[in-house]
Amino acid sequence: MTIRLIVVDDDPLVRAGLSFMLGGAEDIEIVGEGADGGEVPELVDRLAPDVVLMDIRMPTVDGLTATERLRARPGAPEVVVLTTFHVDEQVLRALRAGAAGFVLKDTPPAEIVAAVRRVAAGDPVLSPAVTRQLMTHVAGQEDRAGRSAAPRQQPRRAAADARLARLAEREREVALAVGQGRSNAEIAAALYLSVPTVKTHVSRILAKLGLNNRVQIALLVHDAGLLDLPEGENGT
Repeated sequence: MTIRLIVVDDDPLVRAGLSFMLGGAEDIEIVGEGADGGEVPELVDRLAPDVVLMDIRMPTVDGLTATERLRARPGAPEVVVLTTFHVDEQVLRALRAGAAGFVLKDTPPAEIVAAVRRVAAGDPVLSPAVTRQLMTHVAGQEDRAGRSAAPRQQPRRAAADARLARLAEREREVALAVGQGRSNAEIAAALYLSVPTVKTHVSRILAKLGLNNRVQIALLVHDAGLLDLPEGENGT
């Protein structure tokens, strides 16, 4: 299968470099380029890409807004965001919006090609280590915000609880383990399951909750307050 890819970045040199590098892969076809997030809807409608490689920072419509708008559409292509930072609020916002992962602009070419292939195959570009790093970042933000943020978190917690209530007991246990940043192998060992069974549970969780990646599962578990509870009070 040939992966149809659109590259969106306001820097023409970056676009040219990415297109040259990715276009050299036999199974990737660069079907279009954009210089701003505002161009994305028309490009997607006209070119029907499988994946959009999207810069976060663009002057008119940034990549975050473009990702949110695109992923809200039915049948939307997968999005991989380009960033210069490992973890920040913008990366988290993009992942909440449904981006399948992110890559740094200084990532080696072979790894960017591999990321596009993984996303096109339906696999997120987010390792358990990255998930742990992101959740640590979220926790640090909330510590800095202090108790004043608690009233604003109540509706979000109730909504997260309601969504997680759709899961079967074992799926909920797997979701919690994902929220803790555990790998599939670690989850399998902790819950006495096989790795393929864990993968099946993760896929079912994503489908049931309408999510795109493991970080979205982790954020939902976090929003429900399950990561704050002592072990034994969260269903495990």
